[in-house]
Amino acid sequence: MPRTRRIVLFGVIGLVGVVVLAAAALYLLLDTNAYKARLESTASRALGMEVEVTGRLAIDFFPGLAATLEDVYVRSRGGDVVSAKQATIGIDLLSVFGNNVRIEKIVLKNPTIVIERDRDGRFNFETGRAGGESLPALDWPDVSLSDATIAYVDHRFGKGFEARDCSAEVRRLRHAAGQRANLIRDISFTAGLRCAEVRKDGFTAADLTFTADAKNGILELKPLTTRVFGTPGSGSVHADLAGPVPTYQIVYSLAQFPIEKFFEATSMKQMAAGRMDFSAHLSTHGKSAKDMRQAMKGTLSLRGKGLVFKGGDLDREFARFESSQTFDLLDVGAVFFVGPLGLLVTKGYDFATIAKGGQGSSEIRTIVSDWKVEGGVARAQDVAMATNENRIALQGGLDFVNERFDDVTIALVDAKGCVTVRQRIRGSFREPVMEKPNLLQSLAGPALRLLRKGGDLLGGQQCEVFYAGSVAAPK
Repeated sequence: MPRTRRIVLFGVIGLVGVVVLAAAALYLLLDTNAYKARLESTASRALGMEVEVTGRLAIDFFPGLAATLEDVYVRSRGGDVVSAKQATIGIDLLSVFGNNVRIEKIVLKNPTIVIERDRDGRFNFETGRAGGESLPALDWPDVSLSDATIAYVDHRFGKGFEARDCSAEVRRLRHAAGQRANLIRDISFTAGLRCAEVRKDGFTAADLTFTADAKNGILELKPLTTRVFGTPGSGSVHADLAGPVPTYQIVYSLAQFPIEKFFEATSMKQMAAGRMDFSAHLSTHGKSAKDMRQAMKGTLSLRGKGLVFKGGDLDREFARFESSQTFDLLDVGAVFFVGPLGLLVTKGYDFATIAKGGQGSSEIRTIVSDWKVEGGVARAQDVAMATNENRIALQGGLDFVNERFDDVTIALVDAKGCVTVRQRIRGSFREPVMEKPNLLQSLAGPALRLLRKGGDLLGGQQCEVFYAGSVAAPK
């Protein structure tokens, strides 16, 4: 027999012998709880948490050595962090003969994962050691999940979310040796996740997918895609958790989503129908929800064309205003508060009383709602809409730190951008104070109608331009 073939044959015989010896060793233990206890101990050391198996144990040898366990619980500080109907643990074959069984991979089916962060900023999977005490370096096995439920609660902010029907792959999960206080900075991993549904504060997003990379306290979620209001959106999240104060950058866009789906999701009266574009570029920092709101800055934009307004015939209401003066421009301004701003503003007050039950509908030819966020206050940059005969604009700010209107004025403007009717709003989001709409005294009924058609009523007189944005006056 040629020398090469003999080497291959001896190698195969040796490998088979190792497998047979491992099988014999394991089968000797299967009639007792010793091997289950050994796996629990090994998994506990690998994860740094308490692992308990209350179900049965099965051993597979192909395609590799693996133990399948049922009803598995991973606990830390007295509470369940992970519970799974079934866990398959991939084991390094040769390590079975040593003192430490080495786990290479963990596969969880139907797990429930609960991550909590207490008011002191500690996660529930952390040990109870003092903040200045050192933690050892840990190299966790690769982990994969299927049909998972993931819940997260941050008790510092009173916020959280729940994700269902999730699948994930987590690789190169490692904790470098260091102080417990630097846990977030010292963890590194790469991961991919997909969840069929994510719920937060009554809001639901579908088909969430992202790739995550964490190293040296920097967490990147990119690309991040999800389906909101039945429309695919995309973005990214950059979190710097290494410093004394965490910082965050969020980018997201949602193109051509149906506005009626927004009203449906927020249980509001469906005021409009049509497609709109939304985008956000935000950054913030802080350790508390209040700090993060105060530090929020960036831009928000909501734009659309060819919408149908279902709260009545706006142009007819504006025509009646000169005689009745009972129509609130604030009702019209409710259209400006859709999107992310509306989710907050409309919680405490019903802005959906458009035209007080008026009949009919209106075409909104163009709506632009661009905001600049600085210090937690969103200020209108270009906020206006045009119907077939009128143009309405908004100035002022929304103070989300103190939840108040900051000198908000909504006005009906002429072709020059000058005010014909204005209404101011102040006070809290929950109890706004609305001044009576103010019709400029120099405008009479017939003249107002001419003004809406773009005529120069003032005969060359100058006015202070209220609106000079991108929404053109009707012709």
